[in-house]
Amino acid sequence: MSKPLYRLHFQHQDKLYVVYARRVASSNIWGFIEVGEFDFDTRQGVLVDPAEERLREEFADTRTLHLPMHNVLRIEEVERRGAAAIRDAHDAGRVVTPFPMPRQS
Repeated sequence: MSKPLYRLHFQHQDKLYVVYARRVASSNIWGFIEVGEFDFDTRQGVLVDPAEERLREEFADTRTLHLPMHNVLRIEEVERRGAAAIRDAHDAGRVVTPFPMPRQS
C-alpha cells in the first residue's frame, strides 16, 4: 500500500501555496505543522508549468517544512495529485473557503 497523498493550502508573504506531500504531522515545535516528502510532477514533457517549477526550486533542498498553524488553510488527503500552484492571497477566497472573520465596523 502506498503512502497517503496530502494537498496542503497555506499562506506565506501575501501568496497562497498549494503543494502535495506524502507526510503531514504535528511538529515537535509547538504551534507548527510538519510537512515532508513533497510530491512534484516529474513528467519530462514539452510543456513545463512555471508555478510547479518555481515550487520545485523553492523546496528543492527542503527535507521538512515547519509551517505555523495559523498559516495553514486546509489539509486534504487526496487520491491523486493535481497542479501545485502559487497564487496571490487576495484570490484565495475564490480557491479556499476562508475562516470566518470578524466584521469591520
